[in-house]
Order: sequence, then structure tokens, then C-alpha cells
Amino acid sequence: GFVGLGNRPTPLEEPEVRSILKQMEQEAPKVRVNYQVGQSVKITDGPFTDFEGLVDAIDQEKGKVRVLVSFFGRETPVELDFLQVMRLVD
Repeated sequence: GFVGLGNRPTPLEEPEVRSILKQMEQEAPKVRVNYQVGQSVKITDGPFTDFEGLVDAIDQEKGKVRVLVSFFGRETPVELDFLQVMRLVD
């Protein structure tokens, strides 16, 4: 295989290719979630940063959390990555 910058490929040795492929096959580390359905959270990243809402659903497999955020007096579900929210202390 080849890697490189711009139009200048750099050949890889077979052990390097095997190492890269092995890393790609490994499962990504799981993020620990410290909130539950019904708890208040604050959005810390993305277009809804600093909004607060209630956890409506948690999808461990996808690493997603659905948060109900109030927009103009209506509850709107927003799907976010686990790392985009933090639990608010009750």
C-alpha cells in the first residue's frame, strides 16, 4: 500500500500495513454515560451548545443520546453524540 502527502506517495512495508489493518479492526472504546433517561443535561458541543434539556433516549450501540430541548415553547428532540452532553447536578 501507499500513503503520503499531496501527490507524493510513500510506500509502506508489509508489517506497517498489517499493523494499520489490525488497528482498524479493533473496536472503538465505549464511552461511559453518566446520565439516564429523564435526567437534565447541558449540551456542550455543536449548534445547540449551552442549551439544556431532558434525556429522552440513550442508544449505547450508536453512541447517541436523544435530548428534548425547548424551542419557542415546544419540546424538540435533538440527537447528539454522548460526548456532546454533560449531566446537570440535580
